[in-house]
Amino acid sequence: MSFQVIGESLNVIGKEIGRGFRERDPKPIQQEALFQKSKGVDWIDINLGPAKKDGVELMPWVVETVQEVVDDIPLVLDTSNIDAIAAALPKCKLPPMINSIMAVPERYERMIPLAAESGAHFCALMWGPDGLPRDENERAALCVELLYAANEAGIPNEKIWVDGIVTPVNIQQPQAVSLLNFMDMLQDIAPGARSTCGVSNISNGVPDELRHIINTTFTTMLNIKGMESFIADAADEATMSLARGKRPDIYEVIQNTMDGNVPDLGSLSDELRGYVKTCNVILGTTLFSDSWLEV
Repeated sequence: MSFQVIGESLNVIGKEIGRGFRERDPKPIQQEALFQKSKGVDWIDINLGPAKKDGVELMPWVVETVQEVVDDIPLVLDTSNIDAIAAALPKCKLPPMINSIMAVPERYERMIPLAAESGAHFCALMWGPDGLPRDENERAALCVELLYAANEAGIPNEKIWVDGIVTPVNIQQPQAVSLLNFMDMLQDIAPGARSTCGVSNISNGVPDELRHIINTTFTTMLNIKGMESFIADAADEATMSLARGKRPDIYEVIQNTMDGNVPDLGSLSDELRGYVKTCNVILGTTLFSDSWLEV
């Protein structure tokens, strides 16, 4: 199994990247873009956050700055400032992705025409008027509404990347299972639609040294369910190896655990044993605690 990687590190919250954005210094931005290319990412995400003050000028500048050194990897335009996205779309040399269009009419009624007119892909975020959906059925209802509006505008499902939303496992454990269940439904309700997510949200609030195993486990679980791309750190060797199908051993133990055929822990390496235990936490068969790997 394999998947696409959307490089996440051109983000305004990063110390050097944020400074580069503010000071219009191309060096750290271009260094990061070249690094992501060297690691084999499929998309490069440009995340400006709200960008309320100068987004209309900043997003086109960042797009052009990245494309000066990397012009053969498509970009993801990531900001809540719709005008900033509109200003940057004409600057993109390859069809970009708009990240993201919420299932909220006042947002998607403005943003879907931008995607339709420019030929852009877009990330369809399952965040509705009432906020986070409670379960897979609410995700499905939001998905149908948003994709219907996109299809009416002439956008095919193949250009829509559905993000069912990942939430922290330590405070909303059932939401992880709801997302897995939603992935089982996606192709029935939206044939041909693509899928993505910000997988590292699953480990927010967990001690730093434990985040990696949660992220890797949930990435594998979602990919088994059909998730075909992840917004992730290109510097994470495990993620990049999984993306290229190089760790079948991880897939095997997690697939067996998901199917109820839990491997004999005594027969596994410490690493694989950790993936089995983490899978059980995400599935809700084991309660979450910061010491779940020691139980």
